[in-house]
Amino acid sequence: MILKAKIIPIRIGKDAVIMNQADADELGLLEGDRVRVIAKKSTIATVQIAMGLIEKGELGVCHEVAEECEIEEGSEVKIVPVPKPRSVEYIRKKLDGGKLTKDEIYTIVKDIVSNALTEVELTAFVLSSYIHGLDFDEIEWLTRAMIETGETLTFEEGIVVDKHSIGGVPGNKISLIIVPTVAAAGLLIPKTASRAITSASGTADTMEVLANVNLSVEEIKEITERVGGVIAWGGATNIAPADDRIIRVEYPLAIDPRPQLLASVMAKKGAIGAKNIVIDIPVGSPKVPNIETGRKLANDFVELGRRLGLNVTCALTYGGQPVGRAIGPALEAWEALKTMEEKRGARSLIEKALGIAGILFEMTGMTTNGYAYAEEIFKSGKTLEKFRQIVEAQGGDPNVKSDEIPIGDKTYDILAPIDGAVAVVNNQRIVKVARAAGAPKDKGAGVLLHKKGGQHVKAGEKLFTIYAEKEWKLDKAIEIAMREPPVIVSGMILEKYPSYRLV
Repeated sequence: MILKAKIIPIRIGKDAVIMNQADADELGLLEGDRVRVIAKKSTIATVQIAMGLIEKGELGVCHEVAEECEIEEGSEVKIVPVPKPRSVEYIRKKLDGGKLTKDEIYTIVKDIVSNALTEVELTAFVLSSYIHGLDFDEIEWLTRAMIETGETLTFEEGIVVDKHSIGGVPGNKISLIIVPTVAAAGLLIPKTASRAITSASGTADTMEVLANVNLSVEEIKEITERVGGVIAWGGATNIAPADDRIIRVEYPLAIDPRPQLLASVMAKKGAIGAKNIVIDIPVGSPKVPNIETGRKLANDFVELGRRLGLNVTCALTYGGQPVGRAIGPALEAWEALKTMEEKRGARSLIEKALGIAGILFEMTGMTTNGYAYAEEIFKSGKTLEKFRQIVEAQGGDPNVKSDEIPIGDKTYDILAPIDGAVAVVNNQRIVKVARAAGAPKDKGAGVLLHKKGGQHVKAGEKLFTIYAEKEWKLDKAIEIAMREPPVIVSGMILEKYPSYRLV
């Protein structure tokens, strides 16, 4: 069928076309069916049906399809119904509890990357592994398929290493210190990082305060070979593209199936050519509530690494409260840079960053005392020097000082109500306050902790400061902080609920 294109000026995050009911009936199409859209180029899109918006003989085309097929307003577009891909059968097999073969998993991943699966079908695949799990054969095949269906990096010279944190702890800005410390020692570390989904800042959001993180695979390779390291947003590349599509359907379901977590992390590490990898597993976070869970997950990462030919070491780290004191993109960039400038700072930040850098040094045989080796590089100023080289290579100002980083000018201090000690620092509540203040979208928004767990305070002392760029967001963050206190000072009464008075 030939239809006239009507460009719909919206992005909906997936390939879709909108048809008039009469045209859909003529082709025997129902909402959610697939069609091949053919113009200068072609793609497969899902059908949406609307009355009134689209006239008979018209085809509503979203921006994604228009760009992919080079369709212009009013141009002729051919659509051809296509059957469901075979991978839908394999997903149904997994939903019934069956084991998938290597070919079946490769077919599913290829269809994810080519957008051949609808969002409902992709969600069914995620739920099938959440409900029934994947055994190690299936996890290995899934990881390899995710690597092979995207771009990969190969370095002809040098030892390539990488690190990854599975998340769950606010303020985890350690990559900004680890990457330059490792690169200063002569190793290559092409760090691809994520943006925040539910947190107050991802590593890419934090680094973006200082430099461009939207780098291509070619740029990542060139910068890494030239200065030793890079901190880039993985979403700007085509590295393990199936992973990004899977994460999109996991987020609204608030699930992170263990098989997909393992495959997601290891696919991205394998794709950038790293042979020695440290996985940071924070214990005490919602993802890893206790040490037993952490050890089991660590064992799984090591086993998957063995199957893929990668040398993996896991660091079980303390995840009960934020790393450092700053939460939010600009605040975290400020704290990381200030720590490098002054060669001192929050103990949790320095110990964790140098500890993980040290593990990488030990894994590559550079030393038997990795922490001391990393500390020597850090204290000598080589970490800061290398970080400035990385910032400059990524298009930032290498001479920027920490105190020049713009931070939200709307602030509010939360004070200790009584004399005592900080009994609880609630990670989830801190993130909730920081996001209400505008993070990560508003780079200058966030929370700065003045007191952490176990520290003594006097009534009226600052517990934390909320930063925002907009007054109304600050008001919202204050309201949440008062209703759900993220930092609790103990007498014998830990918390009063409700924390507000009814009039």
